[in-house]
Amino acid sequence: MRTFYNRIAGQSLERLTALSDGIFAVAMTLLVLDLHTPMAGTGVRFTTPLLWTSEGLSKELDLLGALGGLLPHFLPYLLSFLTLGIFWVGQQTQLNHFVTSNRNLTWLHLAFLLAVSLIPFSTGLLTEFITYRIAIGVYWLNLLLLGGILLASWRYAESADLLKEEVTAEIRSATTRRIIFYQVLYAVAVLLCVVNTYVSIVLLILMQLNSAIAPRVGWLDRF
Repeated sequence: MRTFYNRIAGQSLERLTALSDGIFAVAMTLLVLDLHTPMAGTGVRFTTPLLWTSEGLSKELDLLGALGGLLPHFLPYLLSFLTLGIFWVGQQTQLNHFVTSNRNLTWLHLAFLLAVSLIPFSTGLLTEFITYRIAIGVYWLNLLLLGGILLASWRYAESADLLKEEVTAEIRSATTRRIIFYQVLYAVAVLLCVVNTYVSIVLLILMQLNSAIAPRVGWLDRF
């Protein structure tokens, strides 16, 4: 019987996990490039202040004000670092429940990693145009792509019988429910950019914090 290449390609979960870890690590590191020191970001040179003098105090306050000006850059950074952490956990959870992989599943996760590698770009766009609704929309499309591909991966693994035997119906349902639930919340948060883009960003951060901390509070504990 002839063996076709596509039937044996992409079966290593270990290699896929290693590649995923590397891309996530690079993407997380690239996020910090949008954070600049006040000297580099503003062109103001902060010389050594003279302590206990009005000039020294003035320079200290200038630096404090310059640091406060970094807030619009820090919010997208925090949001995206949390987002990458959450999707890394989500992908690793799926990989841990797969008994093996195949060519189709591997390419689904490569597409997922493509969306991961876009996060630094969508974050940089949001940082530079934080008051623009289009920038929020592009960032949301990135989130939608991440969640959609991760859901497609799980559904495909179910249909292709690639899940471990111990994966119960409850685990399957919980995994699907979590992805859909958060994607709906992301969409609601982004729609609020009609009011103010900062409202959307803060809500997205709170959602990601809830996902990361996972507080055992009422109905939130279900997701």
